[in-house]
Amino acid sequence: MAAGVDGDTAAAAAAGVVVVFDFDRTIIEWDSDDWVITKLGASDAFRRLRPTMRWNPLMDRMMAELHAQGRSADDIRDCLKSAPLDAHILSAITTASALGCDLRVVSDANAFFIETVLEHHGVLGCFSEISTNPACVDGDGRLRISPFHDPDDSSPHGCSLCPENMCKGKIIERIQATANGKRHFIYIGDGRGDYCPSLKLGEGDYVMPKENYPLWNLISSNKQLLKAEVHPWNNGEELEQTLLKLVNKLITPHAQPSQFEYKCDMSNPVSTEVGQALRVPH
Repeated sequence: MAAGVDGDTAAAAAAGVVVVFDFDRTIIEWDSDDWVITKLGASDAFRRLRPTMRWNPLMDRMMAELHAQGRSADDIRDCLKSAPLDAHILSAITTASALGCDLRVVSDANAFFIETVLEHHGVLGCFSEISTNPACVDGDGRLRISPFHDPDDSSPHGCSLCPENMCKGKIIERIQATANGKRHFIYIGDGRGDYCPSLKLGEGDYVMPKENYPLWNLISSNKQLLKAEVHPWNNGEELEQTLLKLVNKLITPHAQPSQFEYKCDMSNPVSTEVGQALRVPH
């Protein structure tokens, strides 16, 4: 078979591969909420309020605390930009995107934090969609964070495995519904909230839990509940190696990541449509 035909076949196969990343402690090694709160000096207020509030409204309240201390949205943005991001993670993202995979973020962080970090590192354009808690800067210059699922809605998500503001399993089901069974999923995460979407994956899909984190522990407690094949990882280098191995297994044994050159398209940043997944137009 000619090389060009092989390339077309691989590209077509890659278009049927959806790679879903969690954000905190997956794309980034750290927790974005903790990074901002600690670096900008709001730890005392956090410790005082934590016993009385759920996480999502607590983070909105913490942004109010920072605003009251004179911290601007630009201060928060600069704080996020100062945090490190593993070069292996960046390489995994750009290579999987170059191969033609459909990359998405599903995270219980928020749109402002995620977009800031990904744009700063030049990979925001690699993702077709970001499903996360909406965030915007209000007229007073304060960053506001809202729940992905409104807890006051007449139709809450009703999942006992997930926090009330976000069920990642519902998000995966929506993506699956648009695929008509013609896509393979690779789900990468670490936390308890990543367990529900992992259970939604089927045969021919893969889940990549961060070893010795809550998702890995939950999977290990009863592996028979999962239909997807499990491939753990410990660090950025292992994530990159495992992800690209699985991608190449799905698309073609002949295509190697080193054959592709790619630069993420940053010309169309993520929209900020509140209450919906954020789509990245290309």
